[in-house]
Amino acid sequence: MAIKKMMMNKKILQTLFIIDIGVVIFTLLEGRYDWLLNTQIAFASSMMVTIGSYLGYKNNITKRVKDHQNDDDNYDELDKMDDKYDLYSPQVETKVIEDPTPQEIKEAIKPIKQNYFSNFKAGFSGMSSLYRLFGYIGLIIGFFYLNNNHLLDIYSYIFGFLIVPVSTIIGSFIISKQVQ
Repeated sequence: MAIKKMMMNKKILQTLFIIDIGVVIFTLLEGRYDWLLNTQIAFASSMMVTIGSYLGYKNNITKRVKDHQNDDDNYDELDKMDDKYDLYSPQVETKVIEDPTPQEIKEAIKPIKQNYFSNFKAGFSGMSSLYRLFGYIGLIIGFFYLNNNHLLDIYSYIFGFLIVPVSTIIGSFIISKQVQ
């Protein structure tokens, strides 16, 4: 599985750099060095944000997996999420349920609110990782550098910023065709 994942990442990176080299060649052939500067600064900052997000979330997941300890061999996290109230277990209990009181409704909603905030806190550490923050700082510095030196061409900047997501989509499409 790890080898397959590395091959997928390698294919996506190859696609990414092939498209970027195509953009560089196009801007050089057109003689538009301002386009080249804009696309490459945007491309570099987009790569930093993407790699920072990847590393931040990867570290977050690794930490959560490492912290997870379970002594029950039958424990399945997906089953717990999908069937939170054990509705599909083979042993079904029939129970007469009366209309809930407002207090019972508040008690039932409490864990949902607590889960929301705990999930937010768990995801926030990946979302606000230093890697990702450095990527955004690079994005801001690059944008202001181009703007303050009157070199900013917003269309080529946006185009350069879109190289990473478009390359990822194309690379994923190529990989899915090879798998089939």
